Amino acid sequence: MPAVHKLLLEEALQDSPQTRSLLSVFEEDAGTLTDYTNQLLHSMQRVYGAQSEMGLATEQLSRQLLEYEKQNFALGKGDEEVINTLQQFAKTVGELNTLHSELATEMADRMIFPMIQFREKDLTEVSTLKDIFGIASDEHEAAMVKYSRLPKKRESEKVKAELVAEVAYSRRKQHQASMQYYCALNALQYRKRVAMLEPMLGYTQAQIHFFKKGMDLVSKKMDSFLASVSSMNQSIQAQLDAEAEAMRVTQRELLSMEDSVYMPDRDTLPVNRALIQKAGYLNIRNKTGLVTTAWDRLYFFTQGGNLMCQPRGAVAGGMVLDLDNSSVMAVECEDRRYCFQITSPSGKTSMILQAESKKEYEEWICTLNNISRQIYLTDNPEAVAIRLNQTAIQAVTPITSFERRAEGSPNPDRAKPGGVQSSTGSSQKNSGAAEPEDLIVPGTPIQFDIMLPASEFQDQNRAGGSRRTNPFGETDDDSSAESDDSLLQQVFAVRFLGSMAVRSGQTQDVIYEAMRQVLAARAIHNIFKTTESHLMVTSSCLRLIDPQTQVTRISVQLQEVTQFAAHQENGRLMGFVVEGRDWSDGVEVGEPSYSAFVFESNTEGEKICYTISLGKDIIEAKKDPEALAQLMKNMPLTNEGKFLLLDSETGDTANGRAPDEEESEA
Repeated sequence: MPAVHKLLLEEALQDSPQTRSLLSVFEEDAGTLTDYTNQLLHSMQRVYGAQSEMGLATEQLSRQLLEYEKQNFALGKGDEEVINTLQQFAKTVGELNTLHSELATEMADRMIFPMIQFREKDLTEVSTLKDIFGIASDEHEAAMVKYSRLPKKRESEKVKAELVAEVAYSRRKQHQASMQYYCALNALQYRKRVAMLEPMLGYTQAQIHFFKKGMDLVSKKMDSFLASVSSMNQSIQAQLDAEAEAMRVTQRELLSMEDSVYMPDRDTLPVNRALIQKAGYLNIRNKTGLVTTAWDRLYFFTQGGNLMCQPRGAVAGGMVLDLDNSSVMAVECEDRRYCFQITSPSGKTSMILQAESKKEYEEWICTLNNISRQIYLTDNPEAVAIRLNQTAIQAVTPITSFERRAEGSPNPDRAKPGGVQSSTGSSQKNSGAAEPEDLIVPGTPIQFDIMLPASEFQDQNRAGGSRRTNPFGETDDDSSAESDDSLLQQVFAVRFLGSMAVRSGQTQDVIYEAMRQVLAARAIHNIFKTTESHLMVTSSCLRLIDPQTQVTRISVQLQEVTQFAAHQENGRLMGFVVEGRDWSDGVEVGEPSYSAFVFESNTEGEKICYTISLGKDIIEAKKDPEALAQLMKNMPLTNEGKFLLLDSETGDTANGRAPDEEESEA
């Protein structure tokens, strides 16, 4: 016998689109079987009707033959030989009538009744369970919609408990209905074989029994065939009994699970931060108008470096977003819990998703971040993900020695055209290995927003004396920073990761250690949310600008930047060290203090380091007119006399510039 397709009861609770797609195939098969059964039953009823009519006709013929003797013919009563012959014929026809009646009865019992029973019992049961399953699924969807709308800020424990209980009840109800429906569909694959074979077996046996009294030879020829059909029928029935018992055992085991399986946000297992694949239902926000949005619950899964989505009923999923080098962060959205945003490397494409529980929320963010790092392209991605996770945990624990980088610190001069040498940013490393305690004081607090600590810069306006500041943080001479004599203006889209005080500003190792501690602290404390800003590098200063309001959040003179470097492994990470001092009445006092700033950019960090190095070269060249002329001669310039660099990363969003324009403007 060929293998029988089955619906797995273990997948009934997950209710994935793959299971729904397979279920639709079973439902289509059941619908085809129902139509065919009705047509077959109609044909069988015609045969039974003809056989019944044959019995009535032969009975009437037998009586009519006997009536010949009672006829009062005018010319005589009739020939006795004819009468005797007709009586014998009547007896024979009567015996044939008995055989036809028995054949009709056997057809009704062994052909019509099993087919009607199969249609009214098995097929009707499948149809009824399908309706129950549909109602249970709709109730579960409605309960999940109500639960998803549960507010985060005005959360009521009573309302939450009621919604959790409603979701658990509807999910259990759907689970029970789906398992009963799956069991009925699985059993139907066996029963339809029995239903097709049993009526014809009964019909054939009845016919053989009918002819057996007059044609023993025919019955002997059919005995072996009927015996084989009967044996096969018994074998299928035995398989059905065994499968039904196995399904009952599995159903009892699955129903014996704890109630927490049906409750959302009741995960007992720890969060797995080393995943490189993830699948499950998420709510996605879709805009339905200028200010209105709608949330749809869809099944998402990762495949390679892509995020896929598969609606219910679809045969396969479609790609939603390429996750390579994308950014994932937690967001606050419409007072909903567990929301996160995925943004493409260019920043032009983004989507907001909502997870069902906190565990799913954290695992989705970690998984997407792992895929964004292209871990899946390594030989052993699971081991790499685990190692990165362990590294993040160890980063906030005390260590006894500082591991030196094998390849050395990245040199921003590698990205320079013409080999222009940087001044301070490319200083040589110390010959001796520095301890982490020598670079950063253990326990130094880390700041994750873009506001400067008071200890880093006492007064950002000290260079220009007392200047007025409007309520938006802008000063009355902000335009001076963008004067026409500025030879360099380059804007980069960056995300501020953190800043902290450091002990030294003379080695790039302090930047690497700051990166390690900032990233480790974000991983340990589940801080995924970042703010995108525009980092403007000019020939005099660095400015961090809010892209929405164009307000300058941070302004640092290039002379105060003592070190800058890009990460060795993750090229999108870069940082710089700023030297500051205590200022009072414009007089410099006290020892210098240093602060390290860490950023994540949409491009290579070495490009930013190269631009900073170029700005420092311009500052040095301004002291010597001949050196400045030589520098401007070696570098291509725009029509306005500015240095021509890379395409502006923020031109499409902030300035409305075309992508192919090469001039960088803030």
